[in-house]
This record gives sequence, C-alpha cells and structure tokens, in this order.
Amino acid sequence: MSTEIVTLTLDEADQIATQAILAGRKHEFQAIAVAVLDVRGCLKVFKADEGTSLLRGEIAIAKAAGALGLGVGGRNLAKRAEQSPTFFQSLNAVSYGRMVPVRGSVLIRKKTGELVGAIGISGDTAENDEVCAIAGIEATGLVADAGE
Repeated sequence: MSTEIVTLTLDEADQIATQAILAGRKHEFQAIAVAVLDVRGCLKVFKADEGTSLLRGEIAIAKAAGALGLGVGGRNLAKRAEQSPTFFQSLNAVSYGRMVPVRGSVLIRKKTGELVGAIGISGDTAENDEVCAIAGIEATGLVADAGE
C-alpha cells in the first residue's frame, strides 16, 4: 500500500503561473494577476504581469479559493451564483471575501484525477482569464477542470 501524498509541487505551481501569463501575452489580453493555491488552500505562487491594476491579486486569490472551497470550477460557480445569489453572498461573508464566483477560476488535477489545487486569474474578461488558466495548467501536463 502506497502512502504517497499527491501534491502540487512548487515547480508545477510556478510553471502554471508563468505559462498563464505567457498565454495572456500571446493573445494580447490585458495584464493579468495569477494565484495558484494548493489543495489546502495555501498560496503556492502569485505572479502579476506588468500593468495589472489595483486589487487584481486579491481577486485572483478569491477566485481560486472559491473554486477550491466548493470543489468546482468557475463556470459552475458562476451558474450557481446566478441561481442562488443570497447563498453566495453568505458564502462570501463566511469566507472573509474569498469567494468570487466567476470564470477565471480553474481546479488543478493530476492525470489520475486527484485534486491538487486551483488557479485564479484576474485582469481581462472572465472568459479570457479562464483561457490563460487552462493554458497554464495544460502546459505543465496537469488537467484543467473549469467546470461545465
């Protein structure tokens, strides 16, 4: 029986963030801030491209934390928030503001399906933020779970 713990390494998290920023530049999106959290919700890596605006980092962290906290990607969070706004206002209160239920938050999984973390990106449209998040995750050989 293996007792190996499946984790998101610092190198993987750093590569995800770097590749996400490079994807944003490639697509000529607005400057983005990238937060990568491990499965415990701890910040592994934070990077902001030159020119990001005020609070983008806080938004990126809250996007990742929200996806991780509820175990679903930003697409699902956005749909649920539209259907249950009062519930999501309450979640935001109990999470001390760490709940931004929009696209741009993507769960990170190993190829075997284990959840190892989440990424949150803020800086462009939610859809473009998501494009960068997925690109960053896939560039590392991990699996992006943006929701349905």
